[in-house]
Amino acid sequence: MQIEINTIDNVRSEIIVEKGLGEKIETFFDNRKYFLITNTTLQKLYPNFIKKFDKNRVIAIEDGEEYKNFTTFEFIIKKLLEQKIERKDCIVALGGGVVGDLAGFCASSILRGVDLIQVPTTLLAMCDSSIGGKTGFNTEFGKNLVGSFYLAKKVLIDSTFLDTLSDYQYKCGLGEVLKYAFIEKTASNKTDLFNFLLDNTKEKIRDNIDKIIEISASIKAQVVNKDRLEGGLRKILNLGHTYGHAFETLSNYKNISHGEAVSLGIKCASKLSYNLNLIDNNYYQQIIFMLNKFELLNNEPKFDKIAIIELMKQDKKVVNNKINLLVPTAPCQVELFDNIDLPFLEASLP
Repeated sequence: MQIEINTIDNVRSEIIVEKGLGEKIETFFDNRKYFLITNTTLQKLYPNFIKKFDKNRVIAIEDGEEYKNFTTFEFIIKKLLEQKIERKDCIVALGGGVVGDLAGFCASSILRGVDLIQVPTTLLAMCDSSIGGKTGFNTEFGKNLVGSFYLAKKVLIDSTFLDTLSDYQYKCGLGEVLKYAFIEKTASNKTDLFNFLLDNTKEKIRDNIDKIIEISASIKAQVVNKDRLEGGLRKILNLGHTYGHAFETLSNYKNISHGEAVSLGIKCASKLSYNLNLIDNNYYQQIIFMLNKFELLNNEPKFDKIAIIELMKQDKKVVNNKINLLVPTAPCQVELFDNIDLPFLEASLP
């Protein structure tokens, strides 16, 4: 399946969802240099993929969210410059969100921009982070506070990479999938993904994972087409993230995964919405049921509420010192609010 992103400001990206793409990555190459950015784990898991690149142009970083930082960014940039990358060349990112975000930011900044191909290897990256051009890295002040919007020329999604994914990583990827289900009507005026996830077993959903990836990617593409730089509609993709990024930062990116943090953030946003009488109990319970169905609320670390709120105030979506929060307002619909009273915000926290 092919999905086209062609934004209103004429930026293009092609998303291809097809089994076996990784085995024929070289068919997407032309007569220029290709630099591979991956991590040390994937370097060992996919030697045949790695061999398709000049060994001097393979850059492997450490595996883990805690390595998504300026030090790793600097390491990659130095390696690229040592190998004399040129503006006509291309960077290929093989990995999940950490590799994809860092490689994307390197591609956007080195020589003021070289082409990028994303080859996501996790469910989270296939459904979300590899698509739409958000790049960057984390700092001690919060997650993804340094970055850019830079669309990959191609996103090659091959679900056979999921065969080496642990059950835990797979489950965490479903956190972003559920996000799409809860914003689906606002994004696309449909509820296909929500109904499929609600009505089917975990086993059937896994058997139809290509369909799930295609629907999620299509939803994101529709949103990015209308709002590449997050001036309006694209903000709906942040459901659960303002809370979730605070949880990740407080855990030092070690004790809670991105998918778990976002899922806990969705629970908080839904509780806030229910307390504000924006959604009824039936829909609130459906949201909690679905999060529990995929075991996404099993890890709920306790953080100091004041510390959470202070980090939320540093979120990049804050405007005039007001926290912008997306909350559900109806089945599969969300709305942005910037006037939440502190007692309601505190009551929504775990």
